[in-house]
Amino acid sequence: MVFDLRIAWKALISTHNLINMNTKLLVRLGIVAVIAILIFALIGSYNGMVRQDQAVKGAWAQVETQYQRRNDLIGNLVNTVAGYAKFEKSTLTEVIQARANATKMTVNAEDLSPEKIEQFQRSQGQLGAALGRLMTVVENYPDLKASQQFTDLQREMTGTENRIATARRDFNEATQDYNSRIRTFPAVLYSGLFGFKEKGYFAAEQGASAAPKVSKDAFDTN
Repeated sequence: MVFDLRIAWKALISTHNLINMNTKLLVRLGIVAVIAILIFALIGSYNGMVRQDQAVKGAWAQVETQYQRRNDLIGNLVNTVAGYAKFEKSTLTEVIQARANATKMTVNAEDLSPEKIEQFQRSQGQLGAALGRLMTVVENYPDLKASQQFTDLQREMTGTENRIATARRDFNEATQDYNSRIRTFPAVLYSGLFGFKEKGYFAAEQGASAAPKVSKDAFDTN
């Protein structure tokens, strides 16, 4: 009887030890599974931030392309107006200087911070305001307005301003998606560690920052 009790006791102890071992194994497996899930989630979140970061940079490239096109057209427009002997030189000088300042203001796609975007927008806004004043003065020169070269350039300028507005809107939308991604949980906990920082928007324009308005009369060659 005593022998049977010892056997039963040993069997009970063995069973208990086995249960403990299985429990520890399950706990370890559970921990490993949780860690694996977190790692895969982190990788997925990181890849998502990278994709959105690239989308913002792609949209910025389009913004730069359209502004460069406008800059080139302004150069051609200035040359056309400068050839008109009677035109006011002070207005031309203002546009030339604003164009030079805007050309100097470049933004690296790797640093699209709110401060950089604001500086870029300010310089382009000053150029746009100077161009707007140029267009206003042109109204006083019917012969210049009637020039086919001037009229063609002005039409191209109008189309470019529309493309700029579209590129800026697309950039703002991409930036909003990106900024929302890095600010939401759980990405907000680690986005900064990977170098993902808030990017700037183009603000709604007022006053001097408004795009130059093209009068319908500018296209009247009669």
